[in-house]
Amino acid sequence: MTDEIKLIQSKLVLLETEVSDLRQGYIIINRRYTNALTTLKELTGHASESAKRSANAAIKAADAARNASTAATEAAALSVLKAADAAADAAASAAESAIEAAAAAAAASAAAAASVAEQAEESCLIASAQAAEATKIATEAAAEAVKLSNLATDVARSARIKNSLS
Repeated sequence: MTDEIKLIQSKLVLLETEVSDLRQGYIIINRRYTNALTTLKELTGHASESAKRSANAAIKAADAARNASTAATEAAALSVLKAADAAADAAASAAESAIEAAAAAAAASAAAAASVAEQAEESCLIASAQAAEATKIATEAAAEAVKLSNLATDVARSARIKNSLS
């Protein structure tokens, strides 16, 4: 009977050791999981902030395209063709910048959405929604910049044609 008790005790010691090892493993995994979630939450916030900044850049590029388009129109009206062409080129460059900013906003928004897919935490959902809204704003600004660039190019082209007919 004492051999059986010793066997049972040794099995209990093994089970206690196993439970202790499992507990330690759980603590380590839980700590890593918590750290990963915290990092994911921070990255989502950074992605949202990046999308907002990209939207602001797109808006500023659209403003630059608007100003360049106005300059092209005024230069064309005064038959200053080189200035009209330069302003049209500036409008095109601003439109390209707006497109790049919109693309950056879309990439940041996608990153935020991906983190929400991993962890549907409210702060991540809010950040992702803000990133999506920023992407919408950036895209609208880029579209406006392209229209203004096209207008500036058309005005400069018309002024050149009008000047060559004169």
